[in-house]
Amino acid sequence: MKEKRQVTHFSKTPYLKVAHARDLEGKDKTLYRFLEAIPAFISWSTIIAIVALSVYGPTYAAYLIITFDLYWVLKTFYLSMHQRYNWKRLKHNLKVDWKEKMRPFKYEQLYHYVILPYYKEPEQIVEAAIQSVANAEYDKTKIILGLAAEERAGEEAVAIAYKMKKKYAGTFKHIVVTAHPEGLPGEIKGKGPNITYAAEMAKKEVVDAYNIPYEDVIVSAFDIDTVVYPQYFLCLTWYFLTAEYPHKTSFQPVPLYNNNIWDAPAISRVAAFSSTFWQMIQQERSEKLTTFSSHAISFKALNEIGFWQKNVVSDDSRIFWNLFLANDGDYTTVPISYPVSMDATTAPTFLKTLKNIYKQQFRWLWGVENVPYMLFGFVKNKSIPLRKRIYHTMVQLEGWWSLATHPILIFLLGWLPIVLGGDAFRDTVISYSLPFITRNLMLVAMLGLVLAACVAFSFMPKLPKDYPKRGMKYFWASVQWLLVPFTIVILGAVPGLHAQTKLAFGKYMGEFWVTPKEKRKES
Repeated sequence: MKEKRQVTHFSKTPYLKVAHARDLEGKDKTLYRFLEAIPAFISWSTIIAIVALSVYGPTYAAYLIITFDLYWVLKTFYLSMHQRYNWKRLKHNLKVDWKEKMRPFKYEQLYHYVILPYYKEPEQIVEAAIQSVANAEYDKTKIILGLAAEERAGEEAVAIAYKMKKKYAGTFKHIVVTAHPEGLPGEIKGKGPNITYAAEMAKKEVVDAYNIPYEDVIVSAFDIDTVVYPQYFLCLTWYFLTAEYPHKTSFQPVPLYNNNIWDAPAISRVAAFSSTFWQMIQQERSEKLTTFSSHAISFKALNEIGFWQKNVVSDDSRIFWNLFLANDGDYTTVPISYPVSMDATTAPTFLKTLKNIYKQQFRWLWGVENVPYMLFGFVKNKSIPLRKRIYHTMVQLEGWWSLATHPILIFLLGWLPIVLGGDAFRDTVISYSLPFITRNLMLVAMLGLVLAACVAFSFMPKLPKDYPKRGMKYFWASVQWLLVPFTIVILGAVPGLHAQTKLAFGKYMGEFWVTPKEKRKES
């Protein structure tokens, strides 16, 4: 179906490139500051309310906690079913012969522009990503590779790009090497400005130079540790060609953090798989799915909005809302239920690893900055149907609220009525029953970890034969899920609350924190 060409004029929609309230003036600034405080206000109000109720109405608090725990059991079952469905879909898509499935389609005209942005990552990491693209079962003359270095990383980082360009010369249609300049006006230090710069250069050097139609280019914005499976581009192309409106659609794979999974400590593996599981669940709820980390978008759509935003940290999710608002709500994300492999967070020491995981989670959860952006856009753009505005408002607010509060309510605050309720409450039947009821409900909910362990093991690569203490590796991989109560509180709810609180006080994250990448062990 032929799509109407839509060009966004930023002079008429300046709010599309707003990062925070400080970019605005007058009533708009006041409104945006109010919207920035909403997620933290909802989350902290919930926590403070349950603490106050535990002191002044412990019986009511106890019943509320039991009701909430029951709700959590039902929600866990509901989410586990989505995870299971996507697990089956992923396994199926990995077995599909996508080359055979593409035979009825004409796709020789389509190009893939793969952007690999990096900072100070080791050459081994950069080359592994390039080699995976080179190994892909796709016509390499239809792949344009973008090696997007950061000028601020120094000459060594830029030299890696030119070394790779020389080594892989003739492998792809073209290799675009860029060194994103430091200190350009209106930019933060981050991935968004870098990949936008790389896209603009590719537009000039390749797409326009070879007169390639914008609608025939699919852009994959990858993290530098992204390793694609052999038929990834065939799968992505199939979804692109079968989408009803491909130029009003983003395409989202499932991130598997298993490149170095056996090198990572248990705490890192659990955190990594937790992120994967959430993305798998969201793939089964496509109406709630937005872009995350490595994703793909039509060059035509990106060009019309000026590519990724240069002044926000959460560029990979913000691009969805940019396009959603620019298209008056007529934009969606299609889950392709096909994986890409990435790195789990590691560091030389356990404490450093824990610190890096927290900082990575905080950066991801800084995506809460998209909530005020979305709400502000809904106020400004009345062309978006009211039903859609209400739906996405409720989905986003509930999602950020539950992430920041539910683990704390379940694992930390369930005993508060007994601790704070006083002697009179502790003599009641409900006080005696509360610990047993909550414990039993949580045990039922924790059965979902069995499914999690099965899914995790099915995606983990085989343990190399030369690894020491192989038996202990498998043992810890089995019992690591007992860490989940710790990880979802300390590495989920806490950084979530942290991000929401900083946003509420206008303490913006002004720089993209790059997760350090360690050299991988040779298999």
